[in-house]
Amino acid sequence: MIVSDSSLSLGNKVNEKGRALFELLKFRLAALVSFSGAFGYSLAVEKIDWLLFGLFCVASIGITGSANIINQIIEKDLDKLMKRTANRPLPNGRVTVQEAALWAFVLGLFSLFIFTYYFNITTALLAALSLVLYGFVYTPLKRVGPIAVFVGAFPGAFPPMIGWIAATNHFGLEPGILFAIQFFWQFPHFWAIAWVLDEDYKRAGFKLLPSQGGKDLNTTIQIMIWTLFLLPFGWLPFKLGMTGINSAFIATLFGVLFLAQTFHLMRKCTDKTALQLMFGSFIYLPIVQLAFLIDKI
Repeated sequence: MIVSDSSLSLGNKVNEKGRALFELLKFRLAALVSFSGAFGYSLAVEKIDWLLFGLFCVASIGITGSANIINQIIEKDLDKLMKRTANRPLPNGRVTVQEAALWAFVLGLFSLFIFTYYFNITTALLAALSLVLYGFVYTPLKRVGPIAVFVGAFPGAFPPMIGWIAATNHFGLEPGILFAIQFFWQFPHFWAIAWVLDEDYKRAGFKLLPSQGGKDLNTTIQIMIWTLFLLPFGWLPFKLGMTGINSAFIATLFGVLFLAQTFHLMRKCTDKTALQLMFGSFIYLPIVQLAFLIDKI
């Protein structure tokens, strides 16, 4: 069987386009968001329906990917200015704006259909609100000031609440507490990232650190204050009967360790300590969420 050069070339182009479209999803980030949503879903049910669980995870990745693509479309010219993002599919021309917009539309519509048909309309509406806040409100606010971080904390904290509501079709204190824990976690997490990437962000005109002085003591104090909220909120799932006391102790322990990292940043005010805090934030949330889930089981 003879395969023509033109056929090979077409196949390579299709593969390259597919890889570029997949890259637009920011799959690792979307998977982490899906994990957080799956945690809320699993915590709410007595017995997991694995088909529904799988559909929920697929829809979570899809709606997050859609929001990520909208973000990249809006910031495509700014991404060219930053070393970290200059090689993304849109800035380097591997994908057109029209292709990216169509991909975002298909992913978003498909995900909202799953949320509506297999779960409930409240889940779909919250997912749609999350997409709008992240893609169309948080994204342009990044050049305005640190208010962007506050606005972005809402869609960032929605996933476990959405997971709970998808499983129960009920909003109450339980999903509200899951939302609150992830909401307060957003601030030390994102400001640590903004500290580490400050020079790159400045090239695009992003103003995300909470202090006008940037990487200074005032910023570290604000990071510490938001982290403090995690300590009492880590106990509330136990108080509401959602989990046992073991996970409350684990949440407290890791909350104290996380808080200690903010004090270390306050003393040093260096990129190295900010990077350590950033990795600490990556450890804190999944460990605490898994502890809640295991303790409930």
